[in-house]
Amino acid sequence: MNAKEISLEEKVVRPIVDQLNDLVANYHIHYQKLRGCHWNIRGPHFFTLHIKFEELYTNAQQTIDELAERILTLGKSPYSTFADYIKISKIKEVNTIGMKDNDMVSSVLEDFSSLIELEREIMNTTADAGDDGTNDLINKFMQFKEKNTWMLRSFAGKS
Repeated sequence: MNAKEISLEEKVVRPIVDQLNDLVANYHIHYQKLRGCHWNIRGPHFFTLHIKFEELYTNAQQTIDELAERILTLGKSPYSTFADYIKISKIKEVNTIGMKDNDMVSSVLEDFSSLIELEREIMNTTADAGDDGTNDLINKFMQFKEKNTWMLRSFAGKS
């Protein structure tokens, strides 16, 4: 596929794809962190957070797939190796074994902040390029994280 087939110029697509691949890499590290939190949560908030982390990693998995499909729609290939993800991700891996529940929530909130920042940058690029399809997709992802940021901050007693 070629970007011209969806009325976008090749020169504006490359920076968008680069940013989307960065987001894919960050989402993969975030996804694995959420899986680790889900598997390793302990303590009085086990039932609440075990379910919440599953909801979040399921959403992250779907987001990764939609991002990869958007990159393919733009005529390029998504990154697909953990070596690439680890190398370029702003979000870093953490060992969730033995991690306290509030620390898990704080780590997820930090990830959300990083992902939202990347998404806002992408939305600026896609708006300038006239790529409304990517812009709408990214906006949907960002809205999910914004709402869950509020919920997790409320859960953790953060203002």
